Amino acid sequence: MNHTPAARPLGVAAIGYAFMGKAHSNAWRNVASFFDVPAFEQKVLVGRDATQVAFAAGKYGWAESATDWREVIEREDIDIIDICAPGWMHAEIAIAALEAGKHVLVEKPLANTLAEAELMTAAAAKARKRGVQSMIGFNYRRVPALGLARELIAEGRLGTIRHIRAAYLQDWLADPETPMSWRLRKETAGSGALGDIASHAIDQIQFLTGQTVVEVTGTLRTFVAERPGQGGPQEVTVDDAVWATLGLTGNLSASVEASRVATGQKNSLKIEIYGSAGSLTFDLESLNELMFLDATGPVREQGFRRILVNEPEHPYLEAWWPQGHIIGWEHTFTHQVGDFLTAIRDGSQPSPSFEEGLSVQRVLDAVQESANNKSAIAVVGGTGNNHSHGA
Repeated sequence: MNHTPAARPLGVAAIGYAFMGKAHSNAWRNVASFFDVPAFEQKVLVGRDATQVAFAAGKYGWAESATDWREVIEREDIDIIDICAPGWMHAEIAIAALEAGKHVLVEKPLANTLAEAELMTAAAAKARKRGVQSMIGFNYRRVPALGLARELIAEGRLGTIRHIRAAYLQDWLADPETPMSWRLRKETAGSGALGDIASHAIDQIQFLTGQTVVEVTGTLRTFVAERPGQGGPQEVTVDDAVWATLGLTGNLSASVEASRVATGQKNSLKIEIYGSAGSLTFDLESLNELMFLDATGPVREQGFRRILVNEPEHPYLEAWWPQGHIIGWEHTFTHQVGDFLTAIRDGSQPSPSFEEGLSVQRVLDAVQESANNKSAIAVVGGTGNNHSHGA
């Protein structure tokens, strides 16, 4: 293991500089200004195109850039590897980094296949025994309003949870002329809306309730079969939308819907949680707000009330601005990096762990299996078919 001298800041390398690379870089650049984290340095940003990654490194605050992630992992001055590359690269990079004694943060979902996710989780468990930490980036766990929702549920304010509805809807693929990309090919993305955004909804259902999905039924649809690409139309080999019904421990049921062709919906993760003593609703497009209904009061006074989640008593918000000065989507990544650095300093297991990421991966696999079998019930963690179901 690469033991970090106490006198030296932790060296960080990020792999990938596109959408997630930019979001993660912003977090690394700002986290120490707001949270009490161990000293670290943004050492190197890694990407395939030397010119573009050099430009991005300068723009995003990295000291240097590189094109070979294997060389970067072997460097003595690198202690943390932040993987923002596409899902098909996750397993190879994460396992190599963990074996080299580097702490690893990887974007969700864990991998493109269940088999890869299992290998990553085994590598993480082995590395943990040597003090090497790992975490998966389900950043919506770091939305303060959802953190408050989890607290209210844990405190019993909703009574017995009965059912949940979660819908993650986007429309960036609604236009059939939107060009082909790696996210639309099974070999690079694993799956479409299923792994990309339904994974967030599934993680939230398990995270908020503390319950585990044990069986599913699922349906996948691809509405645009071909998209413009180099040399002409190219076949889309992943789903545009997914519908699933989940059975959880604790006699709890949940429905999940995810689409990247929901015209007019930009980035809407809506979650509704219904209990015997109250209910909660949330929409990511209003991420500073949580709607709460307390059914224990007089009926004549009942109704959903809006909680503006911006008080110092709310999760993460003591670090930010005075009450009512709302935060944004990018802050979830800052919270994520802050929690990861704190766990490394304290030697504690960060959450969500690779095991928690694997739990979501098993649900994705079961949804795919059910869809392949005309929506028959699939047992989570059953024999499965090791289908692809990545980001």
